[in-house]
Amino acid sequence: MKKITRILSAPAFASVMSSLAAIAVGLLFGFFILLVSNPSQAFAGIWTIMKGGFSDGFKGIGNVLYYATPLIMTGLSVGFAFKTGLFNIGAPGQLIVGAFVGIWTAVNCAFVPQPILWVVCFIAAMLAGAVWGAIPGLFKALFNVHEVIACIMCNYIGMYLVNFTIKNTNTYDQLKNQTVNIGQAAIPKLGLDKVFYNLKGRYMDISSVNGGILIAVILAIVIYVLLNKTVLGYELRACGFNKDASRYAGIKEKRGIMLSMTVAGALAAGAGALMYLAPASGLHIHVIEVLSAQGFNGIPVALLGLSNPIGIIFSGLFVAYITQGGYYLQRLNYMSEIIDIIIAVIIYFSAFALMMKQVMAGLVSAKK
Repeated sequence: MKKITRILSAPAFASVMSSLAAIAVGLLFGFFILLVSNPSQAFAGIWTIMKGGFSDGFKGIGNVLYYATPLIMTGLSVGFAFKTGLFNIGAPGQLIVGAFVGIWTAVNCAFVPQPILWVVCFIAAMLAGAVWGAIPGLFKALFNVHEVIACIMCNYIGMYLVNFTIKNTNTYDQLKNQTVNIGQAAIPKLGLDKVFYNLKGRYMDISSVNGGILIAVILAIVIYVLLNKTVLGYELRACGFNKDASRYAGIKEKRGIMLSMTVAGALAAGAGALMYLAPASGLHIHVIEVLSAQGFNGIPVALLGLSNPIGIIFSGLFVAYITQGGYYLQRLNYMSEIIDIIIAVIIYFSAFALMMKQVMAGLVSAKK
């Protein structure tokens, strides 16, 4: 009995249960929307959502991993900043800046041997994102400009700067109003395409999954170790809990702010590189005045994962899983707008995970 009580009172248990409760509430609300819009197909619709990528066999699961990759990376970016007391809403700008630098490197560094070209492009993208993320950190540390304001401004500056630079470099395809092909810099599939596919006769229907998902998971583990097992991570988290007490204890607060935003920017830029260097995605940066949705989706992923790097892996997979299941709702004659509403509501309720964690912790304490 004592062991069960200890497990129930553990912070990790409260965190997991609060996130699961938020998911359950979101799914119930989604079912209500399905019931109102088309009662006869509501149960089939919610079952389709819950099946997610399994609706299309192993190929569907592979696609879930593909779509989860940038979500995990941007979730790590936002979650890392959250852990240090900052709100990195600049992930969309950092993502697009990193994506462009990765593509530019792929086009202009063709002399690099093919097996490592994608690595060079990925590192270049993360370095560019680190610089772009450091700008709001610099304004916050030196001039006390709130990072949200600075990040929002950097989002649009980054977007317009990338659009301008694309049009004035050899990365521009004028006929299609987008960046050109990346050539030999595609991220390798690392054999995952041999696992996640559907066999149709003699034809292999391969998913879009590539080695990017492994990179995202490895980086999540690295960030977890950095935050929880190193002195630097302790100092960064201490600044997030109480910057005044941290300063009194001798921790360099300004350095922590700049370093936190730099790392967050590098992670978001890595998401852009993994998106646009994917071999089967067919993605290109279009010269349009729209910020990347994957950058903003990192916020609910971080909230649902309670800013824990390991939790963010699972929350990113869940959001991608639900999104993939939503695609199949159209088979039941639901409009695409209904699908977007359902997914948005599920994501919206993830913001209540923190509140639910506090409520559940209070209930457990009351039973003691």
